[in-house]
Amino acid sequence: MTHPTSVHPTTVAAEHPYVLKRAFNTFDPENVDRLYETDALFVPRPGHPTAGPDRIPAHRDFLALRVPIRVAPRHTYVSGDLALLIVDWVVEGRAAHGGQVRIAGTATDVARRGTDGFWRYVIDNPFGAADGPEQTGRPTGVGPADSAAGPT
Repeated sequence: MTHPTSVHPTTVAAEHPYVLKRAFNTFDPENVDRLYETDALFVPRPGHPTAGPDRIPAHRDFLALRVPIRVAPRHTYVSGDLALLIVDWVVEGRAAHGGQVRIAGTATDVARRGTDGFWRYVIDNPFGAADGPEQTGRPTGVGPADSAAGPT
């Protein structure tokens, strides 16, 4: 599978989840992180936000699986330069380690339009209000620490 090496932000809030999908599917954490404001929060598992440079290792956990993400935006609400994005997503397939993986959720995200006109995450909360992700074969450090969530 061939992916572009660089993905650029969008000027349309409703397109932001699709831009994240393209960046995620390059499996490059720096490419993904370009879609965030400098101090933005990423919540790789409920109750464990990361910010700034700590986002890169958190993204790396997901991306190390080398399984593409699919997104299905549900709602986009825009007020001025802020947007609330509600997005169903799933990472499902055979992972780089050879096992089957399925990680899914409904994201509750906040994006902001910068002075350059492009949208970037302020808060990326992939599991929304859920206590934990629906998943099997989760990467280390992603999702709840209970054994019922599936093998690591």
